[in-house]
Amino acid sequence: MQPAAVSRSLFNRLRYKHLHMLVALGSSENLHRASQTLAMSQPAATRMLHEIEDMFGCELFERLPRGMRPTALGFELIRFAENALSGLDRCAEDLAARQQGGFGYLAIGTLMGAAPGLVMDSIAEIKRRHPQLRIRIMGDTSDQVIQLLAQGRIDLAIARRNASIDSQHYDFEPLGNERLLLVVHCQHPLLQRATLKLAELVNDWPWILQPDTSPARIALDQALQREGLVAPADIIECSSVYSMQQLIQLTDAIMVLSETALRDYLRMGLVTALPIELGERMAPFGILLRKGEPVSRELGAFIELLRAKAAQGQ
Repeated sequence: MQPAAVSRSLFNRLRYKHLHMLVALGSSENLHRASQTLAMSQPAATRMLHEIEDMFGCELFERLPRGMRPTALGFELIRFAENALSGLDRCAEDLAARQQGGFGYLAIGTLMGAAPGLVMDSIAEIKRRHPQLRIRIMGDTSDQVIQLLAQGRIDLAIARRNASIDSQHYDFEPLGNERLLLVVHCQHPLLQRATLKLAELVNDWPWILQPDTSPARIALDQALQREGLVAPADIIECSSVYSMQQLIQLTDAIMVLSETALRDYLRMGLVTALPIELGERMAPFGILLRKGEPVSRELGAFIELLRAKAAQGQ
């Protein structure tokens, strides 16, 4: 049978409920929990999984003593199912917006640490130009927004280039970069000191840091390695920039974030930067798109605003 005929035969049998099953199993890796998510009995879920595997003629999940794990093909199909379901949901939302006289719908994933002024200024400007445009803003860290993009839940990501960005599936356009600051709350005893040494801060004070896969943490680790220092032992690790900002007010810890993520807190006097220059910059941030997908009218307008405002800031 020719590949085109195989595809027609397969997708004539594949149903919306099968896509939901693939996503539920990919998330839970447990048939019982997946059946609960889909509000069906476990025997019915087992039969549905057998139906799906029969369509593709291979095992999609490896059966383990406790749960199951997607095979290599299973991972690909889960990704396809996530994108298909997100695409259907997005299409319905876009049609609903246009039927109500709107300009369309735009879902943006952005890491809160990278040039919040650039992103938020662009969002405010496109809303001024197109008041009926519906916008959804999602995400916090680069890892989160890249996952949202992979799942088809957002139109574009404002993220930092890292190892998880696969050039085969994504297009990346850099917009800028930022430096890291070490900050403390405004009554911190270190602010009374005339001189500070990075080695003392690492060895004698607690730190609030993002996870070790984050660009800020990677840049900090590189700066410490260059100085011949090991990572701090006393760490609160937090992926939420908002939670980090709260914790810094309650502890004598040192926090490391990008300058723009700290901009408003510095301006309000809630934190103060320590006179320590790390000398390392994070990976550049920029526009991340799924490769080969058409750019809608509203997405194209937003990208042009981002480019223009990034150029103004350089």
